[in-house]
Amino acid sequence: MDDRPFDLVIRNGSVVDGTGAPGFRADLGLRGDRIAALGDLAGAASAASLDATGLVVAPGFIDAHSHDDLAVFQGAASAAKLSQGVTSVVVGNCGISLAPLSLDQDPPPPLNLLGGREQFRFGSFAAYAQALEAGPLFLNVAALVGHGTLRVGGMADYTQPASPVDLEAMADAVRAAMAAGAAGLSCGLSYPTNAAADTAEVVHLARTAAELGGRLCMHLRDEYDGVAGAVREAFRCARESGAFLVLSHQKVAGAANRGRGPELLELYRTAGAGLAFAIDSYPYTAGSSVLDPVAVAHSRRVLLAWSRPHPELRGQTLEAIGAHWGCSPAESIRRLQPAGAVYFHMDEADVAGFLTYDRCMVGSDGLPADTHPHPRLWGAFARVLGEYARDRGLLSLPEAVRKMTLLPAQVFGLVDRGRVCPGAYADLVLFDPDRVRDRSTYEEPRLRAEGIAHVLVNGRQAWPPVGGDAPGSWGRFLPGPGAAVPQTFPVQPDPGAAAPHGLSV
Repeated sequence: MDDRPFDLVIRNGSVVDGTGAPGFRADLGLRGDRIAALGDLAGAASAASLDATGLVVAPGFIDAHSHDDLAVFQGAASAAKLSQGVTSVVVGNCGISLAPLSLDQDPPPPLNLLGGREQFRFGSFAAYAQALEAGPLFLNVAALVGHGTLRVGGMADYTQPASPVDLEAMADAVRAAMAAGAAGLSCGLSYPTNAAADTAEVVHLARTAAELGGRLCMHLRDEYDGVAGAVREAFRCARESGAFLVLSHQKVAGAANRGRGPELLELYRTAGAGLAFAIDSYPYTAGSSVLDPVAVAHSRRVLLAWSRPHPELRGQTLEAIGAHWGCSPAESIRRLQPAGAVYFHMDEADVAGFLTYDRCMVGSDGLPADTHPHPRLWGAFARVLGEYARDRGLLSLPEAVRKMTLLPAQVFGLVDRGRVCPGAYADLVLFDPDRVRDRSTYEEPRLRAEGIAHVLVNGRQAWPPVGGDAPGSWGRFLPGPGAAVPQTFPVQPDPGAAAPHGLSV
């Protein structure tokens, strides 16, 4: 038994450990960046202590779907996540990653969701990984390599199908990214940077990533009328490549598709049978992306998130902008470009159905570069705990925590994270279960969540800031399996065998 004093003891808290099991009263003893003991530590010596009476002590939340590729280096931007209990993020989603790409001109949409040309300065994934290793980082980071980024950087014309030479060059780039620590490949097949890619191209690149244990995270080709076919395509890609599949920000969008959520849930059971997969979702009926006429046509209301030529109009509706200018929606869209928008185009019952699905992780899909962001950036995790778990009772508190901790840790292979137990990294959030709630709104999107008392990253307090306005920069790069022991996922797992990372199939 180790009788050394603890660096910190967290006393009298209600531990919700991330497994989905009921909470229990226990103290936590921390040494360095790990949880060293869990139980009754009333007589234990420690350098410091923290009274958690009335608070839940849970693993730090893991944002399974973020676009924080640059924000993780920035304390002010990372505050959006730390202030709601997030300690780790998965970046590079939707086919959009900072690396490998170096630009001397403005990036095409949707890559411009990460910022301007000056942000794309990592000519290799290894260079980005080295920057993450060097830090300072305000959050732990697992990073995907984006299919759209590969096409923009490696093809003469990304609006065309890839030639055999293009495809092999991208496959080589995927191998290099995996060797440098990428967690897998992400695709955004509805975007112009990815739209010309056929299923065979996705399968080839996903197989390349899967050979080194990489995941395939897919923003579907169609989230509107053709969403069912797009889900089937994603499952085909997983089956033929052998990659663990993550279906990104699951939704059915557009007025004509309200109520189709159960149809997709049934597809998970049938078309996804025998496959290792998970989904992520966010707790809002509005989405956000680049300003796009198709998305506008499917939305009941559109809010401008940013505009390069007209920044003064951020936060206004497209309807109000058109009335001010005296022009059609199409002309308004043209004048505002390049731009981003918030789209009100989902049904609440469908959103709740995805969030309560057993394999659903919580992902904010927030866009920190937006000048008037969607409120999910600052509120998604607190909203799940407050509205969906406590107020509406759609999830138990332990199940809500599991979706934000152990489940994404299992899916992305984040070793010793996502659970409160001896030996785990001390990524922790302490919150008041009666007070926790989101405060960010579509009108005021940067309001901090309530009820989050303390956030520790690798055993150090990161939120609230200690001795200043900046959060603690205690985050680390979390390399993917290709940088360690290679592993592969079977194309058709034995139905009687355990699925990769403990997920049931």
